[in-house]
Amino acid sequence: MSDPVRIGVVGTGFMGRQHVEFIRRAPNADLAAVADPQASDGAFGCPTYADARAMLGAESLDAVIIASPNALHVETAIDCLSEGVAVLLEKPIAVNYAESLRLVAAVERLNGRLLVGHHRRHHPAVAAARTALVDGEIGQLVGINGIWSARKEERYFTDTPWHRQSGAGVMLINLVHDLDLLRYLCGEVSSVQAITSSHIRGHEVEDTAVVNLRFTSGALGSFLASDAAVSPWGWDQSTEDTADFPFLPDGVAYQLVGTSGALSVPNLARYSYAAGVPADWHSPLSRAYLPAAGHSSFHAQLAHFIEVVRGAEPLVSAEDASRTLALVEASARAAERHQTVDVAEFRAEHQGA
Repeated sequence: MSDPVRIGVVGTGFMGRQHVEFIRRAPNADLAAVADPQASDGAFGCPTYADARAMLGAESLDAVIIASPNALHVETAIDCLSEGVAVLLEKPIAVNYAESLRLVAAVERLNGRLLVGHHRRHHPAVAAARTALVDGEIGQLVGINGIWSARKEERYFTDTPWHRQSGAGVMLINLVHDLDLLRYLCGEVSSVQAITSSHIRGHEVEDTAVVNLRFTSGALGSFLASDAAVSPWGWDQSTEDTADFPFLPDGVAYQLVGTSGALSVPNLARYSYAAGVPADWHSPLSRAYLPAAGHSSFHAQLAHFIEVVRGAEPLVSAEDASRTLALVEASARAAERHQTVDVAEFRAEHQGA
């Protein structure tokens, strides 16, 4: 049996504290140290340091989970990779696509082991949905509609000031998860349109965004994201990934429609016509639920990360996550300029810089 993986955590905010608990529950991981200028000695039952470099210099670590403010992601990850330490980096991979490319290059140069924390890809419902789409269970994909909306408490912004500053906002903190999952389920996006608003909270960054997507397959999609509006709809409310969101059984975040059926995710309700019934709008649809075992993205992600530490290929690489960030940034440009943005052209523009 392999020795437990010694993991350090950088950042003890909302996500950092969750990662600490996930490590404590994992049978093959040890919480070796924590780095955060606000962390007090003994608060986590392990050595604490003011920053990641101090922790790396003092501890012998196998891996580090980075849950620091977004603006620190790239530098901290490169520091860890330079020491030969594997990294689980919270999303977004960077504050912008150009910066993410610097990390992509560093991973290649250092032969680094890095997994980006788009945790929803690890959920069993996502694996089941992806298999159903690949197997053609709803026919050719025509379109997708999605929503993530939850009213965050004011303390979320006052206790953590960077949440209301450039480099945050509902697009980089929340929508990035959904756009990543739509890429994973439906394929690459060729072009995007978007509008944003900050009229509810009045912060420097947006609190609401609507994004329209054209996938390279020809399918179309639309997504609403807001951290200012009450709703029962969204990934977090529809799964048991985190206790911070009340769970809504049979909840829906995404609705996918195809030429011979439809599928909602993550509840995995598949709608189709019965055998022998005309496949048109006059016939009734039957509903059946696809099977999926388990319900925790984060625990599955940590288990996968431990395998990455030991040499496995990451499910979400730096290059893959950079494509998601490019899509988010292209959406922001579309909103700012009131125009359709070609995603491939956007990426090429930055790669040539």
